[in-house]
Amino acid sequence: MHQGLFCFTVRSASLSLPPSSSFLRLHTAGHHCRTLSFIPRYTLMDAGNSPLIAKNSLAQFRYCNVSGFKTELIEIRANKPTLHILFIPGNPGVVSFYTDFLEYLYELLRGTTSITAISHISHSGKNWEHGRLFSLEEQINHKLDFIKNELQDNEVPLLLLGHSIGSYISIEMFRRSPEKVTYCIGLYPFLAVDPKSAQQSAIKKIVESPIMCSLVSSLVAFIGLLPRRASKFLILKSIGRSWSSTAIEALCNHLLQYHTVRNVLFLAMTEFQKLSEEPDWEFMKRKQRQLAFLFGADDHWGPLHLLDEISKHVPGAAVAVEREGHTHAFSCTKAGSLWVAQHVASYIVKFQGKQTSD
Repeated sequence: MHQGLFCFTVRSASLSLPPSSSFLRLHTAGHHCRTLSFIPRYTLMDAGNSPLIAKNSLAQFRYCNVSGFKTELIEIRANKPTLHILFIPGNPGVVSFYTDFLEYLYELLRGTTSITAISHISHSGKNWEHGRLFSLEEQINHKLDFIKNELQDNEVPLLLLGHSIGSYISIEMFRRSPEKVTYCIGLYPFLAVDPKSAQQSAIKKIVESPIMCSLVSSLVAFIGLLPRRASKFLILKSIGRSWSSTAIEALCNHLLQYHTVRNVLFLAMTEFQKLSEEPDWEFMKRKQRQLAFLFGADDHWGPLHLLDEISKHVPGAAVAVEREGHTHAFSCTKAGSLWVAQHVASYIVKFQGKQTSD
């Protein structure tokens, strides 16, 4: 979960717009660092004038049937792709939040990679599933079915890219379907419950209380019933002061619904249940050369002591720390979307360079 759906809900975010970094500091085992500069770096101002960043929308939205559930996709198709990225969102699982990020990433990879982003079931503005609630396990199976039904015949390598709980989902998909997946990258990963986190403890109490879940969902739904101008004004004056127009529209169009918020909270409850278990370090170590992670410097969902655990148990995984202040909800700002897209593009170039040398 990552958008901080108002101050009382599941992921709060303090957003800022710092300058873009000129280099990517990549941490490996033992916290040694290397500097990568595969991808040209741009400030946000530069992005508007860069030939790499398209001024017209590249993303195509469509609905498809996955496991019998209506599912929203974002697709950006390359003419002759050498790689296919499947993006798994955090919670709330609304792919529209990531439109800017995915378009930047496509352009930075110079049109060589096709990208598909898949939403979570019933995390949408339409109550297609009539109020049914879906667990973490059901969301994982949903994504596996999508690969089986839509990407089965792909002839290019498949890279899973996940954000927050989407990182955990991606690793689980990799574990259950290793023959289909070539690489896996986790952004601000939520991989394990942190019992020392006051924020996580407070949120856990909310999502485990049916009364609190109903109250929160009803309040958000009430805001959604207001005239669009009024609901947008409330968002802009609360959590959305530094958000991009893309993020504001995504929130207004998808999250201001009772069924959506109930699914966000139910998914969070099952996240806490499952992620109380120890991560599958054995599997991750076997696939360590195919794994990469980006942590935030101050992210209670992916704290830096988890980075230490990964460095200990999975020494071959590429691990970096973002210290630019973009926060867990990076995709809610243009600056955050661009910075993380640059970072991911550098990872991908590194992966592909390894593949060529091997």
